[in-house]
This record gives sequence, structure tokens and C-alpha cells, in this order.
Amino acid sequence: MRARHHSVAALLLAALTTGEVRAETKPQVVILRGDAPSKLFEGIGMVNGGGATSVLLKDYPEPQRSQILDMVYRPKFGASVSALMVEIPGDGNSTQGSMPSHMHTRDDLDYTRGYTWWILREVKQRNPQITLDGAAWSAPGWIGNGEFWSQDAADYYVQWLEGLRDVHGIELDAIGCRNEKGVSYEFAKKLRATLDAKGFDKVRLHAFDNWPDNKFDFVNDMLKDEDLRDAINILGAHVLFANKHASEEVQRTAAKMNKPIWNTEDHVYLKGFDCAITLVKCFNENFIRSGATRIVNWYDIGGVYPIEPYSEDPPVILAHSPWSGHYEVREALWGYAHYGQFTEAGWDYLKDSCGDLHGGGTFVTLKSPQKDYSVILETKDAERPQQLRFEVGGGLSGKELCVWRSNEADQFVQQESIKPKGGEFTLTLEPDSIYSLSTTTGQQKGGFDDIPAAKSFPFPYYETFESYESPEAHGGLPRYTADISGAFEITDRPGGSGKCMRQAAPIPTLSWAPDWQPYTIIGDDKWTDYEVSADVRLDPGDSAAVMGRVNHVGTGWGFIPKGYFLELGADGQCRLVVIRGKTDKKTLVGDAEQQAAIAAAKDDSEGGEKELGKATVPGVQPGGWHQLMLRFEDSTITALVDGKPVISATDDLYEHGMAGLLAGARKKTLSMPYFDNLQIKAVGTPTPDPSTALPGQSPIYDISR
Repeated sequence: MRARHHSVAALLLAALTTGEVRAETKPQVVILRGDAPSKLFEGIGMVNGGGATSVLLKDYPEPQRSQILDMVYRPKFGASVSALMVEIPGDGNSTQGSMPSHMHTRDDLDYTRGYTWWILREVKQRNPQITLDGAAWSAPGWIGNGEFWSQDAADYYVQWLEGLRDVHGIELDAIGCRNEKGVSYEFAKKLRATLDAKGFDKVRLHAFDNWPDNKFDFVNDMLKDEDLRDAINILGAHVLFANKHASEEVQRTAAKMNKPIWNTEDHVYLKGFDCAITLVKCFNENFIRSGATRIVNWYDIGGVYPIEPYSEDPPVILAHSPWSGHYEVREALWGYAHYGQFTEAGWDYLKDSCGDLHGGGTFVTLKSPQKDYSVILETKDAERPQQLRFEVGGGLSGKELCVWRSNEADQFVQQESIKPKGGEFTLTLEPDSIYSLSTTTGQQKGGFDDIPAAKSFPFPYYETFESYESPEAHGGLPRYTADISGAFEITDRPGGSGKCMRQAAPIPTLSWAPDWQPYTIIGDDKWTDYEVSADVRLDPGDSAAVMGRVNHVGTGWGFIPKGYFLELGADGQCRLVVIRGKTDKKTLVGDAEQQAAIAAAKDDSEGGEKELGKATVPGVQPGGWHQLMLRFEDSTITALVDGKPVISATDDLYEHGMAGLLAGARKKTLSMPYFDNLQIKAVGTPTPDPSTALPGQSPIYDISR
């Protein structure tokens, strides 16, 4: 790629110094008229959620936590996005993990639980003009007695909106029916009626947010169903760029009904600058091809562990290390900046001043209510330099234009300004570049110089949960645990003083993806030989486990892990299990030991569990506390209960991985065990000092108000 850019630069220099313009680079004329037909622009941005995408971000110390948020959401600083969509948490896995619901049960209501309220508050404080949107992926299993499309779900949504408004002082601009889970006309009508009846008549409803080729099939039915047409304010769909654009017929029907088209989730999974330029291409083509006027990409900040799916692509910032404060800004962030720092929600697309570049690439033009305008161009598909001549007509500012460019070598660099003469100006575009031209000012390439170096997860580690005097101030979540499914929350220790952690979801969720059992992970996937232990308390019928050498937590569609666990039931039954998951055969090439291990397993299907041993532990009864420990020494795995070995096995399938805690699943309910005194340390070493908050690590909520 770099060699190609050098040749492009040579061509451009020759053309400029000789004054020659080849026939294929004859200027393309772009006419800009502010009084031409336009469409309301309602923002570009990101999704937070669709997985527990900020679970580690909340644990970052200051000032790094604020720096990360500034880089994404502070106007005219970094990405400066104008739209945010959040997942309304529902206790179930929705790609990387789960976030705790505000209503685990029908009679439960807690508006401090989780960190989504905090994210929305922080974003809104940085940019009061940002547009906010939300929808559910998973949801608690009590809703509709197992059927999401119900009045229960409509009420559930409204109660979340009430907490957001009345407790946290924020209101959404729009809400979806449900993320990628089909179509229900009756539910859309119920939700619209419930929103209106509860004082949320200004919250617009988008539907139905699906991604397959039939994602717009419901649109024609809206013409025949007045109640449905009145219920749905926005035609929402996913991956218009990555999968299939809205047809001309859909766009004509949308215009006839006066309904905007939104892309409520697109995807760009690429590396380096290729991700940045493709994001701009995605935004441009969403409007040019589909008429979409609000576009959000999944997802914003990678505050997750590296073993979780999509941990590096597509987020714009990697925030994997709160214990060190280290984070990384990806090139992709500057692709968003080429839109975010030059436009605002509430501007207008100039329809006739958007389209394809003759030499390869796309461009869009937007204007502000004050007659400022911006042109955003990308030349991803160009083979050589190309010239454009802009003719600026009525209704637009005649001011000087700033010019910012990104390419593979340098991102978001200000160029020489352009002064139109007689309402005209020209610009030569290089291939594989992004350009933003604007009569606005104040843009900058923001950043911070004090990013700490990365460090490994603190080892040994001992979490007693006693440092959380007010769990509500932390959203009920301890530092560094990442729930993959279920809700592992700080609570009062039963039968005595102090704090502990409990899995708080009582029944299986209305899952967004294939389901398994609730578990949470912590630590470093490079750990090899170590001991992980925790005290557990079980109610009748419950089971709980400690996990070790966890090296995989699913693909994003399903969350069955790879690793080991030691499980104890309230009846004293104990078993040591290896979870083999589904093997990626590409990793087996040339790896004879792993091939042999897989061949020796009788069941290597996804979720295949192999018992390495089982035992009955005397004296175990419901309501008592017992310590579970897994000890890893090379291929020898020892399971201990209350300090006594109960199972020993040899297995060399997994050599390294993180620690975790697991709650058992029964036929219709989930175990809700208590966990305390989580320890991870070298084999045979003494108990380490308890973990406490690092300097700068602060709660996310002020509960004194």
C-alpha cells in the first residue's frame, strides 16, 4: 500500500508542475446549491452495547476514563459523533457478554444497576445535541411468560425510560422494537400506545431493525395498515452497506409515507486505515444508495477482554487494561471524525450534491441551518488522482473552506484552505484518501500525551468484595469481572456481615442468541499454572463452579466457552469438566499434540462437555459456605473442596486461559449462588492482600444526591 501511495504522489506532483491534466482526470463538476432538494440529517455514530462493550471502561482510572470518552464523544476533538444507540440491558448475552437488567423479575426495579445509565450521562454531558436511541437485544425471561412481543415488554421499555428520565435526567429521541428478532405488527402498535400513554409521545419508534434481504418487507404493509403506519415513525434496518441497500421502491414508499430510513446498525470489520476509509464509504453510500439519514455502526469503545469476540475490530478505541490505564486509539476513529467534526444532527443532506466520483469513490454534501456546508469525500476505489470543480450556488455560505485529509500514512491532517473565486473552486483528490471540506471552523486532531504503558492483569489477585461500601455507586458490579451471561452483582453476604457477589438472574433470559449457562470471567488469558478459588453458598437445587484456563467465550452468536470448571451442587455432587467447544481446524495444522487431544475426545461438538472426574463431597448442605479450588500444574488438574482434594485428572487440551465463576442452569430456572473471596494465585502460595481501588478509580454514580 505504501508503494502505491508513493506512485500516486509522483503522478500528482507531475500533473501539478507541468500543468497537464490527462483526459481521464478531466475535472468532474459538482454543483452545490443550498436551495436545492434536501433531506434532514439525523446523525452518524455508534452503538454502545449489543454486548457488554463498556464493562472494563467503567473500571478505568481518571483521567484516562474521561480521555477515552472525550476521544469519541467530545465535539470537535476526536470522533465527535452525533448519534448514539445503546442496548437496553436484559441479563442475557448479546455478543461479548451481558449487562444487568433494571428488572430481573416482575417485582424488581433498580435504576442504579449496570453502567448504561452512566454511559448515556457521560455522553450527553459532552454533547447535549447528540441524538440518543435504544433497543433490547436480550430480555429477562419473565417478560410475556417467555414471549417478548407482549404488553410486558412494552411496559418494561417504558419503565426503563422512566428511570432514565426521572433518575438520570436523560431522554431518548427514539427506541426500537427489538434488535434483529423478527417482526410483530401488533407489538409495534402496543409499544406506540404505551409510550404515548406514559408521556413518551415524543420518543419516535423505529422498526423492525433486521438484517436479512427481507428486512424491508414490512414497508408495503404499512400502506395498507393505518394503525401500523401511525405506530412506526422510522423505517429501521441493519447492514445496508454490508449486506443490501434499500431498494428504490422502498425509498419511494418511505417518501410517500413521510418516514425517514435509518440504518440502526452497520458493520465495518477491517484493520488500520482501511477501516477508517471504509467507514466513510459506508456512511456516504448509506445515503446515496439507500436514502438513510441516520447511520450508526457497531460498536464504539472496546472495553472488553481480548478473548471476547470482536474485541479489536471494529471499535475505535481499545480499552482492555483498566488496571494500567492503557488504551489505544485506532485509525478508524478518524474516519468518524471526517463526518463528526464537520456536521451536526439537524443539518440537511443536499440530495443533488451527493453521489459517485467518476474516478472512483463517493461524496456527500450537507448544509447547516446557518448556510454553512461540508463536503465529505472518499476515494477508496480510485486508481489515480482526480480533479473536481465545485460551483457554489444560492443558499450556501461564500466563506473560505478548511480542508482535512486522511490517508494510510497520516490521519486527519489539515491542508491548505480553499478560497472560492466567483463561487467556484477546484480540488485534486488522491486515491485511497478521505477529505472533508467545510466552511465551519474549530476542528482539531485531539489526543492525550499521558497514556500509561500497558501492564498485565495484577497477579496474584484477591477479591473480598469488602471495598464496595455502596455497591450502587458502582452499578452493582465489581471491578474487572466481565459477565458473559447472567448478572453477577455485589450484594450483602447472607448469614453474616460484609459483601459478596451473587448471580441475580433467576430464570433463563429471552436470549438474543443461542443460550448456555451464566458465567463471568476475569484475569489474563496467558495464565498457565495457577490456583483459582472462591467460597460459594448454595440454595436447594443450586450449583456453582469456579472456572480456569478459559480461552474462548463464544463467537458472538452463542457463548459456550472453552476451558475447565469445577462444579458443586447443593446435594454435595461434584464434577470436574473440560468444555471443548467447537474446534477451529485451521489452528490444528502442524499441532500434533492438539490434534491428538481432539481425536481422543469422544464429543468435540460445540458445547461438548467431558467429565474428567466426579465425586460426592460429604457435609455439603444448602445454606452453607464451601471453598472450591481448581489447581493447574502443567497437564495435571486438581479439584479441591474446603481445602481437600476430591478429584485429580490429566488433560492437556488447554494450557492457558482466564479464571471465571459459573452458575448452573436447571430446566426452567437458573442457579443464584453467592460467591466470596475470589483468589487467583500461584500454586501453593499464601493468600495475597485483598484488591482495592487504584488511584483514580472512582465510582460511576453519585448516590448521595
